[in-house]
Amino acid sequence: MSPGRPDQIEFIHRRPILRWMATRNLWSGYISFGLVTIPVTMYPATESKAITFNYLHRECGTPLKYDRICTTCNTVVPWRDVVKGYEYEKGKWVAIDEEDLASIPFPKAKTIDIVQFVDLGEIDPIYFDKSYYLAPEEGAEKAYALLARVLQATNRIAVAKVVIKTKQHLCCIRHFQNSLLLETMFYPDEIRSVDEIASRIEGITIRPGELRMATQLVDAMTEKFEPEKFRDEFRDALRSLIQSKISGVKVEAKPKIQEEETKSLIEALKASVESARSKTQEA
Repeated sequence: MSPGRPDQIEFIHRRPILRWMATRNLWSGYISFGLVTIPVTMYPATESKAITFNYLHRECGTPLKYDRICTTCNTVVPWRDVVKGYEYEKGKWVAIDEEDLASIPFPKAKTIDIVQFVDLGEIDPIYFDKSYYLAPEEGAEKAYALLARVLQATNRIAVAKVVIKTKQHLCCIRHFQNSLLLETMFYPDEIRSVDEIASRIEGITIRPGELRMATQLVDAMTEKFEPEKFRDEFRDALRSLIQSKISGVKVEAKPKIQEEETKSLIEALKASVESARSKTQEA
């Protein structure tokens, strides 16, 4: 089994521990549908590998700190005096404390409540937010496997609701590599309208030749998706730059790529089809 796979399980004292997830438990509760409950634990399925920076003082290289400074009182505010605030008008704020939040009726149950099942193709990917693995608790493996198997066999996903920390999420559960994956989802009112963009191309005429050539280009570039072929080239270059700065070796700047001469749409399509076909033959 390859490192980082959700099926890489180690049994300690008869309790299954996922080695690479053991310290990253985000949430524990139950999947609930009908009268069936499946105890599960939730783990992040993805992680950002982006390189981040802090701000330094150029003169001495010291990391800069950011204090909670009140510009009215001209003083640093201790955490005990910090409250949440909502800007309801420009420059006008209302303070919300923990008692206010506690007064809001809010579901506290630790359950992922499945409300319906739908075909996988019915939900556009724009609704998906973050991905989490669901792992079965000890003794729940059969019920977990049954749900995973039926989702795979029917090509359906389960639409559900779940409370994580202080937010209620719309979510879905789907089969993924012999496991269950939970995707948190945006609510419909969180999806911005695309009407303004769509209206700009509504009256545009596409000639048959342009459509045919574009179709040929798509066909020539169509192949099986193999994610391991892709790398973040900018991140690799940034790592090399950082390492060179640490070691004191100067990095040679790469020459700028000259821009190609502007072609008409049909000329660009023809050239692209020929290039794609030649790359396919070379492969």
